[in-house]
Amino acid sequence: MKTIGVIPLIDYGRKSYWMIPGYLTGLQTVGALPIMLPVIESKRELQAIMEMCDGFLFTGGQDVAPALYHSEKSPLCGECSPERDKMEMLILDEAMKRDKPILGICRGIQFINAALGGTLWQDIPTELPSDVKHCQKPPYDIPSHDVKIEPDSPLYSLLKRKNISVNSYHHQGVQELSPQLISMASAPDGLIEAVYAPDQKFLWAVQWHPELAYQTDDNSRLIFEEFVRNC
Repeated sequence: MKTIGVIPLIDYGRKSYWMIPGYLTGLQTVGALPIMLPVIESKRELQAIMEMCDGFLFTGGQDVAPALYHSEKSPLCGECSPERDKMEMLILDEAMKRDKPILGICRGIQFINAALGGTLWQDIPTELPSDVKHCQKPPYDIPSHDVKIEPDSPLYSLLKRKNISVNSYHHQGVQELSPQLISMASAPDGLIEAVYAPDQKFLWAVQWHPELAYQTDDNSRLIFEEFVRNC
């Protein structure tokens, strides 16, 4: 059984760490043992986590600090989490050095892109307005829009489909793509919705939310399966 380190969510108002159950149960459903990590900042803690975990799930949450991608913070940028930015930078860097599998979801694709040299839209509704519903209302397991999958991508090899419908709940997204990443899927308005790192064993990230849809959507479950299989 593979052990997956899951990045915690932080609630500053309640002074707590928490977790959306689907991040954990989605991985359990495909045979993994997910563990919600503590917030870390030391190399000693990092090394212990690297020895313990076979892969890492970068979860959703607060906006990525614009300083990470060398931009001024817009008034439309939401709450940031410096603790998560620091922790995720440590884990991303070390996991890539060790070629440990990584899956990013929502904030995960945004953080990974920014950390690897890309940039982000700080507020899609104002900076990239379109008819695509990127921030849907509940229920969150219902598809919000379609994405087009690149035919030569690992995602297409897995799903065997050129188009799929996905749920969507975000206001930021990939603007300029990191030179270390390749797009695997995009929304009708051109927003990049899935990426991978060709030089890594498995580094995938998606903008949609398989953790909220894996029980009703086979594509979401297959993404979790492929991640765990590579771990």
